[in-house]
Formats: sequence, C-alpha cells, structure tokens
Amino acid sequence: MPALWIAHVTVSDAEAYGRYAELAGPAIAQHGGSFLARGARFVQLEGNERPRNVVARFPTLEAAVDCYNSAEYQAALDHARGASERDLMVIEITE
Repeated sequence: MPALWIAHVTVSDAEAYGRYAELAGPAIAQHGGSFLARGARFVQLEGNERPRNVVARFPTLEAAVDCYNSAEYQAALDHARGASERDLMVIEITE
C-alpha cells in the first residue's frame, strides 16, 4: 500500500534548511517518493501550527522509512538539525 510522509516544520535558519531541502529532494525521489505539497497554503484547524508543511507520497510505508534511514537522507537531515523544529510521520494510505 502507498504511504504518506507528513512533516510539520518551523525553520529557524533558512540558509541551513535550504541546504537540507536541496539534498532531501533527490534522496526522497531515489526511494520512489514524490511531493504532493511543500510549503503550500494551509489552514490549521486544531493542534500546534507550524508554518511549513510537507507531504510526500511513497510506494510503500517501508520505502518511506528506508528513505528516512538512508545515508543520503541522513546527510540532508544533518543540515535541518539545529535549523528547524520538525514533526515527521509516515502513514499508510488505506483506500
């Protein structure tokens, strides 16, 4: 089953986070991921708001988790650590 990678982010260092984004996109694509939403308009109806939200679709939950754990994505993530506060989850799509 396909899965969604959902991130809610507050960026504190735009330059460092930009380096993360440059590297994260190709790492996500290598694992079959494609972006559905990145920094688009949103309405927060409940819970804690973060100004940046990202949704990517992967062929499987395992592919999304493998992407996160990959050397390429972890190298990208090194730039986001200390440059952002993030909540990230992967959820299987049950159609």
